[in-house]
Amino acid sequence: MHEIMMEEFLFITGGVLFLMSGLSAFLFGRISVSHIEKEMAGEGITPPVWDKGIGARMIAYAGIIVFPNLKRHASLVNIEATKRFARSKDKKLALFYLITTVVFLTILFTAYYLYGLEN
Repeated sequence: MHEIMMEEFLFITGGVLFLMSGLSAFLFGRISVSHIEKEMAGEGITPPVWDKGIGARMIAYAGIIVFPNLKRHASLVNIEATKRFARSKDKKLALFYLITTVVFLTILFTAYYLYGLEN
């Protein structure tokens, strides 16, 4: 029987995590970020103008939702409004988004470190 080598394991795991990370970013952006920004627009709070298209505010929203008691002195988005409008569904999606992204990046950097550029 064929044994799975470490390189193959990292490749397969990285591919699956890449897809899961993309799915989690899509779902979090379409469900949670849309809801939060729609509620903020109702109060006259606008999202950052410079962040149209790059999605940096998604990480800020996810961090605020998952770690609400963390002391922040500055953020890309309105912290209090984000806490106020976040639902339990948003917390689950934000946690899924952060976990899949961090694990994917960890696998990616591990594979690069072990099997990357050879001198």
